Amino acid sequence: MAPQGTTRKRITACAAVAALVLAFPATAEPAAAAPWQALERAIAAGEFPKTTSVLVARHGTLLYERYFGGGGPEVLNDTRSATKSVTALAVGAALADGALPSLDAPAFGFLGHLAPFAHDGALKRAITLRDLLTMSSALDCDDSVEASPGNEERMYGEHSWARFAADLPVRADYARDAGGLGPFHYCTAGVLLLGQVLERATGSAVDAYIERRLFAPLGISRSEWPRSPGGEVMTGGGLRLKSRDLLALAMLVGARGSWHGASLVPAAFVAAALAPQRHANAEQDYGYLFWQRSFASPCGAHRAAYMGGNGGNAVLVFEDLDAAVVVTRRNYNTRGMHQETVRLLETYVLDALCAAAQNSPPSAAARATTARAASSPSIAP
Repeated sequence: MAPQGTTRKRITACAAVAALVLAFPATAEPAAAAPWQALERAIAAGEFPKTTSVLVARHGTLLYERYFGGGGPEVLNDTRSATKSVTALAVGAALADGALPSLDAPAFGFLGHLAPFAHDGALKRAITLRDLLTMSSALDCDDSVEASPGNEERMYGEHSWARFAADLPVRADYARDAGGLGPFHYCTAGVLLLGQVLERATGSAVDAYIERRLFAPLGISRSEWPRSPGGEVMTGGGLRLKSRDLLALAMLVGARGSWHGASLVPAAFVAAALAPQRHANAEQDYGYLFWQRSFASPCGAHRAAYMGGNGGNAVLVFEDLDAAVVVTRRNYNTRGMHQETVRLLETYVLDALCAAAQNSPPSAAARATTARAASSPSIAP
């Protein structure tokens, strides 16, 4: 599916909002509250096991915030691979800082501290940052294939995850298409290498760089990074964040990298990250460590770009609805976990968003206010 045009509305935070309130506002009309109440009944009935939070914002205003089953406003959520997307945003920031020359730069050119590499050669040396961002590199690595040399479960038993990733073999049959990219193979080890590239390019520990360039401006003050036994920061998932901080990231992405008038990530990079770069499967495309798919709703199909992770975790941007959604769950390694989250979104969240859009379509003045707010989003504590 081709990227949508620049006329799409973007997720923005309304500067006039003094605080984001828990759940839907007390003044919400019954019709607006009904989908949320139905969602809570469904979660209580066990339809979406181990759901811990659902947050929804539209036009920068929090419509809904609820916590379940051990979740809470201060809980740091392990959304697994959903936070791969944070690594993509960090790459965009490093490009803006001039630390990285371009996405076509060879990744292994930054990894001299890991040389010599096993299975070295022209094919490995030609792997670019873009290849790693789009899960289309020549590394023989596929997390969906148990026997794959690069399967992430093999990596976790090693002392140095960077050494494991850098030493992976390459695919003998690897070939690039007319667009210059190879076939899609989901590879966590490749995203770990992006973290290593960022450290060498920026001269800073990757967690410190991300906290300074992205988290501090967003007001994210608490996070927990997983590390390898050797101390390497895992940039391929497992970063723990509060639900509201995940929502802030979604709103940053929807505002094309702008926050309080400052460009944290270049708008062009964010647009490319959210656009389909590779076709992943029958229902999903993949950008720069962001998934894309269409969701059914009472008001038609809606395309979303999102951060997705094991357990049924999803952090989504619905640009055509000017909405951001966070769903955190702990239903790890369970068949149907992602399909459950899709059903939660289609049956309840999008039902509510469609009702909100029908009941209060933005006026010309409201659209102008939203556009002005794009340069100064905020999420109050």
